[in-house]
This record gives sequence, structure tokens and C-alpha cells, in this order.
Amino acid sequence: MALNAAWEELFGGTAPPGQPATMTLAGVPAPDSGGGGGNANLKADVGPWHEAGNTAGELRTSTATSLTDLDTANGGVGGGTTGFDSSGALTEILGTWKARLTAVRDECGRLEGALKSTGRDFGERETATRDKIAAGAPAPARKEG
Repeated sequence: MALNAAWEELFGGTAPPGQPATMTLAGVPAPDSGGGGGNANLKADVGPWHEAGNTAGELRTSTATSLTDLDTANGGVGGGTTGFDSSGALTEILGTWKARLTAVRDECGRLEGALKSTGRDFGERETATRDKIAAGAPAPARKEG
């Protein structure tokens, strides 16, 4: 099945009759589609990426604190519940929660760096592009239509 036919089957009625199905980014029509909305000038800003990285870092710190609190809270459980069925269940639950919280903590640490790095990269590219334009470098070709 051709791509346009498959697209039409999935999203039927999105293109005028006889025209190929098209895709838009975030619902904004392509510049040559005759549609409106959106701004053709894409600008990447470091701010939201850095803020998202900070949030991931805060969540990492909070999760690490929760792991410590979980260990502290369960420190005396084993001795006070020896012989009870609940003692084994509490130990099993503690292990699964520690594994989950550790995974969240580690992923948040990875995301913090990745998000901040992405924002920094976007910011550097934005600055480099602005400098090239200011220096009289030819602007990217725009499709007329």
C-alpha cells in the first residue's frame, strides 16, 4: 500500500480530494498549504530546556531523599515483627520500592544533564545562526508559492 493511501486510510478526509495526504507539525500547516496559523520563524530558547533540567534535578534529589527515608523507616521493622507473615511481605515490598525509586532517581539524573545540554546546544545554534545572518550570510531559501 502506498504511503498516501495508508495515510488516507488512517486519517481519511484530511486532504482535499485528489491531493496527497499531508502532515503538519503541531497542527500548523506547511507554508505552502494555504493554511494559516503559526509562525514560520522557529526560535529555540535555552530557558524551557534548562527549566526542565532543573525540575528533573529536583526530582532526583527528592527521590534520593525518599530512598534514605525509606531505609530509615524500615530499619527496625525486621526485629519487631519476627515470626509474623507481614515481616516477609514488608521486606519484599521494601526491595521493590527501592528498585523503583532507584530507577526514577537515576533516570532523573540522566535527564537533567540531557535536557540542559539540549537547551545549551539549541541556544548556541540560535546564536550562531543569528550571527551568520547579521554578517550577511545568505538566508536559507524559502519555497515560493
